[in-house]
Amino acid sequence: MNLANIGLVFAAEVAGGSRGLLEEFSWRVKGGGYDLIPIFACLIVVLFIMVERGIALYARYNISKDAFLRGLRKHLYAGDLDKAVHYVTGQKATPLTAVVKAGLLNVPRGEEDVQAALDEAALREMPKVEARSGYLAMLGNAAMLLGLLGTVSGLIGAFAAVASASAQERATMLAAEISKAMNCTYFGLAVAIPALVAFSIFMGRTQALINDINETSVAVLNLVVNNKEKFKNTNVQNYADE
Repeated sequence: MNLANIGLVFAAEVAGGSRGLLEEFSWRVKGGGYDLIPIFACLIVVLFIMVERGIALYARYNISKDAFLRGLRKHLYAGDLDKAVHYVTGQKATPLTAVVKAGLLNVPRGEEDVQAALDEAALREMPKVEARSGYLAMLGNAAMLLGLLGTVSGLIGAFAAVASASAQERATMLAAEISKAMNCTYFGLAVAIPALVAFSIFMGRTQALINDINETSVAVLNLVVNNKEKFKNTNVQNYADE
């Protein structure tokens, strides 16, 4: 069988214009074979991380830093520490509000304790913001390499078919192995590209939230220092466990 006939067989195998979306997906999965299993495992983990991090970074940890500081300044300018802590406690629980609350609870102990409490709380809360996003880059690269591994495996099978198969089976086996190689590349890239894009987006959002925590911590410390003579009450221990 010459190369022209092999090309026709392979073209018949890969032609999918008449198939629907699900049929096309099913055909590609069958073509990729068992080498797609680790790629799909990466896909499941990537989807889980994308959903969890998306909810955390854009909903659960999201708070308007400027609006939050405006409300807090009003109470600190008035020297009412109790109302300031009550205001922070009443906000949505986020890493930023947790850091600010830790600092305010230590105002009665002095400026150094406020600074230490802000730093300690920031070290405790920032890992929550950074958690798991880095795995997206690792899984994206792993999926790409696994796709390449499947491609190499398919090409090895194709060369083996040419070398050992009978003339009647050679074209079919060659087309099947080349199809396997290309489908592994396809699915590897299909997992890797969204994972790496999501990684870049989430890292940008993570850095923005960390910047908000750092800026707010400095602003709160300055407010405490500049208005320490105004504080009318410093009994804030009732808020410590809230």
